[in-house]
Amino acid sequence: MNQLNLADARRVAIAESAVPHAITIEAARLFDGERLRRNWKIDIADGRIIAAGPASSRATGPIVHLAEDVMLAPGFIDTQVNGGGGRLLNDAPSLESIAAIAQAHRRFGVTGLLPTLITDRQETLAQLANVALTAARPPGVLGLHMEGPFISTAKKGVHSPEYIRPIDTASLQTLMALGKYGRSLVTIAPELVAAADIRKLVSAGVRVSAGHSDATHAQMLMAIDAGLTGVTHLFNAMSQMSARELGLVGTTFVDGRLIAGVICDGIHVHPLNLRTAFRLCGADRLMLVTDAMSTVGSDIRQFSLQGRPVARDGDRLVAADGTLAGAHLDMMAAVRNAVQMMGVSLEDALIMASRTPARFLGLGDELGRIKPGYRADLVAFSGDWSVVKTWIGGEEASHDGGEQMRARARG
Repeated sequence: MNQLNLADARRVAIAESAVPHAITIEAARLFDGERLRRNWKIDIADGRIIAAGPASSRATGPIVHLAEDVMLAPGFIDTQVNGGGGRLLNDAPSLESIAAIAQAHRRFGVTGLLPTLITDRQETLAQLANVALTAARPPGVLGLHMEGPFISTAKKGVHSPEYIRPIDTASLQTLMALGKYGRSLVTIAPELVAAADIRKLVSAGVRVSAGHSDATHAQMLMAIDAGLTGVTHLFNAMSQMSARELGLVGTTFVDGRLIAGVICDGIHVHPLNLRTAFRLCGADRLMLVTDAMSTVGSDIRQFSLQGRPVARDGDRLVAADGTLAGAHLDMMAAVRNAVQMMGVSLEDALIMASRTPARFLGLGDELGRIKPGYRADLVAFSGDWSVVKTWIGGEEASHDGGEQMRARARG
C-alpha cells in the first residue's frame, strides 16, 4: 500500500466525515462582524455557517483556501440601489430587472440589496408591487425600496415633480402589501405623511425612512414615535441643521433611534461632513449606500431617467440642469472610500456595509456576522479593493477583481 502524505490523509478524512452540502473556507484574514481574526476557517452546510474557529481545526467539507492578501467578511448589504448592469428599475419594474440589478452588484461584494424605485407614476408602483407579490425573490434580493413619491417638492432633487403626490388610500395599501416581500422600505417626507399612516406601514412590516424632506425636528419626532427608523442619503435633499432648528440632519445626529444611509463617494457629501457624521453617529448608526444607477457594472456613459438625459462625468452623474442624479458608486468602492475619506478603520467600514444595514432591516440575527447559525452570505476581497468571490446562502460565485479595477480606472 502506498503511504499517504499528510495532505492526502486530510482529504480522505474530510471525504469520510463530510457533512452533506458542506464546504470549508480558510482565510488568513477574516472579519467576523466584530473583530479581525487571523488564520481562521468557517464551515458551511445547507447555506448556513455551522462552525467558525482556528484554521488548524478539522474541516467538515471540501476546502476553499483564500490567498494570503484576501479578506473574508460578511457580505455587503445595500438598501438603496436604483440600477446596475445597464438596467434601471424605473425603466422596467420587472422580475428580470430586479435579478439583473442584483447580479450586477454581486460582483462588487453585495450579497443583499433593495432594488429601488424612485418617484414615478402610480401605475409604475403598482406594476412593481404586482411583480413582488407574484414572484419569488432572486438570490441576493432582500426586499424593495420605494423612494417617494410622497416627498417634498422643495427637496425633490432629481425626482420628477409631476409624479410627487400626497399619499392616498390606494397607495398606502400598495405599500403595505410590499411588507410581504422580504424587508421592504419606503422613503417619505415626514411632514407630509400622517403618523397614523406611518404606523400602518410599520405594522405591515414595511421599514419607513425620512428623505427628500423639509421636516422640522418636531415633525421628525412625531414620525419617529410612530415607527420611522431610517434616514435616506444623509445630508442630501433634506432640511439642514441651523442655529435654532435641528432639521432632519440635526435630528439624525441626536436621536439614537435612527439609522442613516450615507453616499460615501466624496461627491454627494464632503469628506469632512462624512467624518462629522461618523463621530456623531458611529458605525452602529451609519450604513453605506450606493444610490447606484444603471452605469454601475456597465460601460454606458449616459442614460435617460424618465425621459431626461443623465450624463456620467468621471464618477459624477448629472442631469442637464446640473442636479446630481444618483451615483456611479459600487459598494466595494464605498467601503474603500469610508476608510480613505471618512477616515474610519476597515472594521468600522465593513460594519457599515453589512452589520448595520442588516440590523436596520431586522435581519441582524442572521446576516452581518460570521458566526454559527448565520446565513453564509460572504464576500472575499483583496488588498487592492477588488472582489474575488462571494457566497449567497453558501453558493459561491467567482469575480474578476482585476476587471473591476480596470473598469474603475476607465471611469
